[in-house]
Amino acid sequence: MTITVLIADDQAMVRAGFAALLNAQSDIDVVGEAANGLLALELSRQHHPDVVLMDVRMPEMDGLEATRRLLGGNETEYRPKVLMLTTFDIDDYIYEALRIGASGFLLKDSPPDDLTAAVRVIAAGEALLAPSVTRRLIAEFARTRPKATATSATLASLTDRETEILTLIARGLSNREIAGRLVVAEQTVKTHVGRIFAKLGLRDRAQAVVCAYETGLVTAGEDR
Repeated sequence: MTITVLIADDQAMVRAGFAALLNAQSDIDVVGEAANGLLALELSRQHHPDVVLMDVRMPEMDGLEATRRLLGGNETEYRPKVLMLTTFDIDDYIYEALRIGASGFLLKDSPPDDLTAAVRVIAAGEALLAPSVTRRLIAEFARTRPKATATSATLASLTDRETEILTLIARGLSNREIAGRLVVAEQTVKTHVGRIFAKLGLRDRAQAVVCAYETGLVTAGEDR
């Protein structure tokens, strides 16, 4: 199956470079390029790409607002996976982007293989949370920002095992790593993860991590 991608970035050379790299992959097709958030919205609704690479800082409408509008519709509306692009490894906008539904972020100076891998990971429905910089970013902003409305009561519907798995997700472990840690089948972990998402109304692992920090289940600086 071919993964369709829209690239939103205000720098023409960045768009061209990303497009050339992604179009060289047999399973990826770039269907559009946008120089600002408004055009990204227009082209997304026109082409329905599987993944949108969204720059954080753009003119007319920044990537955060574009992401909020793109992912903020009702369940029947088209919603792509959004991968935020940023020049900085700690960016105030990224944490908010994860809260509103973005599936992760990638530094613009990441190796080319990281970009292609990220597109495939996001398209497959996973969140790009493995890099330690992502965990560090989320932990930092969860620690320094005031608590959101979420409280420990949010987690009351979870079983002990589900709470344990959510904790491991928040610490950056994959399903396979969690299965190894708990000595259970990976499919069992996937089943638990699905139930966690359903009970807490979460879209993906990115939102699960944010939820775990905001409810106090995991705090910044804890060891894995």
